[in-house]
Amino acid sequence: MNQILALLCSPRPGGVSDGLARLFAEGAAEAGAEVRLEPLRRYRIAPCIGCGACSRPPHACVLARGDDQAEELFALFQAAPLVLLAAPIYFYALPAFFKGFIDRSQRFWAARAHDHGPRAGLPRPPVKPVLAALSAGRPRGGQLFTGALLTLKYFLAPQDARIQEKRLLRGLDRPEDLSARPAVCDALRAWGRHWAQRLEARADDRQGT
Repeated sequence: MNQILALLCSPRPGGVSDGLARLFAEGAAEAGAEVRLEPLRRYRIAPCIGCGACSRPPHACVLARGDDQAEELFALFQAAPLVLLAAPIYFYALPAFFKGFIDRSQRFWAARAHDHGPRAGLPRPPVKPVLAALSAGRPRGGQLFTGALLTLKYFLAPQDARIQEKRLLRGLDRPEDLSARPAVCDALRAWGRHWAQRLEARADDRQGT
C-alpha cells in the first residue's frame, strides 16, 4: 500500500495540529499502514502573484522554477492514496503559509476550465479521499471552521479530491490541552486505524478484480 500523506500545515513545529496528525499516524501504523508526516513549513513556496500566466496552455506556473517547491508538494499529494490535512485555525482562517500553497493551485482550475492536459476528453479519475483535522484555541464560535472548510473544498475540487471526513476540535490552544483529553487522543488513533483498514480493503478488492 502506498504511503498515506499527512500534511502538517501549521507554521509552529510540535503544535496542536501536528499532534493531531501524529496521533492519526500512530493509529494507522497499528493497522499496518505507513504515514508520511510532511511539514509544509519546510518547503519553499512563493505566493501566487495573480499574473494570469497559468490561464494559457500548458497552464504552468511561472513561479515553479529555481528553489520553489510547490510542484514537489502537489506531486506528493497526487501520488498518495489518502491525504490528511492537519491545520490550526487563526482568526477563523487557515494559516497564511498554507493559504499561500492553496493559492498556487490556481493552475489546476485554469486547466480544468480549458479542459487541456493528458486527461482532456477522458473520464475523471476516482475522487481522492482527503481527511481534515482542524484545531482552534477558541472554545466557541458557530462559524469557527466554516471559512477554512470552504477554502479546502475549492482547493481540492480541481485536483479530483474531496474531504471525506473531518475532525474539528475546539479549545486546544497548547499541546498540553490535547494530551489532557485522552478520549480525543484515543479517537484520533482509532480514526487512523479505521482509514488504514479501509485502504487495505480497497487494495484487496482491486487485486481480486
